[in-house]
Amino acid sequence: MRNQISPYLEQTIASASPLELIRLYYQTAIQAVRDARAFLAQKNIKERVRCISLAHGVLAELFRSLDKKTGDGKLAADLARLYAYMMRRLLDANFRQADEPLAEVLNLLLPLAEAWTAIASQEASAQAASAPQSWQVLAESETSNYSASF
Repeated sequence: MRNQISPYLEQTIASASPLELIRLYYQTAIQAVRDARAFLAQKNIKERVRCISLAHGVLAELFRSLDKKTGDGKLAADLARLYAYMMRRLLDANFRQADEPLAEVLNLLLPLAEAWTAIASQEASAQAASAPQSWQVLAESETSNYSASF
């Protein structure tokens, strides 16, 4: 069935960090907009509408998940305006059956996705650098039966 989530994707989502989930949301929205543009060109109305609806839903979820209490709230407010604008452009693209709003949304999503990917990579690198190596955990374990003689 087409609407089922693969076990791999389900596991990826379940084990993802919040930053990784945002990255996955962006990837989904980008692919949905790309697919919508292709379906628009093919005059496949049903699939175009489905893809635009998916992209709109992802942006709505990103909008709802903004944390307006962290910091001064300016970044969240800016993202809220941008997400709302992109959602309006998606609705416009769907209503007018036009590619230009889809292209605009795609061009807005791509640099945002790159930025979130960079943030997620930096966080993963920082976590990896601060995490002890498995050999260190074994060597420092009080219950370790590992011994070496030289």
